[in-house]
Amino acid sequence: QVQLVESGGGLVQAGASLRLSCTVSGRTFNTYGMGWFRQAPGKEREFVAAISGSGGNTGYGNSMKGRFTISRDNAKNTVFLQMNSLEPEDTAVYYCAASTSAGIWTQDWRYAYWGQGTQVTVSS
Repeated sequence: QVQLVESGGGLVQAGASLRLSCTVSGRTFNTYGMGWFRQAPGKEREFVAAISGSGGNTGYGNSMKGRFTISRDNAKNTVFLQMNSLEPEDTAVYYCAASTSAGIWTQDWRYAYWGQGTQVTVSS
């Protein structure tokens, strides 16, 4: 069973930065395409960013481009989401997800495994 554990969320002021981490159990981490999604109250789950198994390819949701950076450390089975210039609209629960395919995917149905989520709250 693959398990994902997120950390790094919290309450920050607008303009601040946060770095989320997601550690994945198992020995085949570099074969997983990894993604971050978020869900705000009353809204649908939204694609944030994705990274290929090797880390060589990345993709971002439109409102995150230029502010968020996804990366991974395959030696530590960990994927990161660096979030800069945070805005109140970024407030949501952020979820890490793993796909058994090593590509980059924007659709949530592509991901078989999900973390429990970490809350990010940005005050104005």
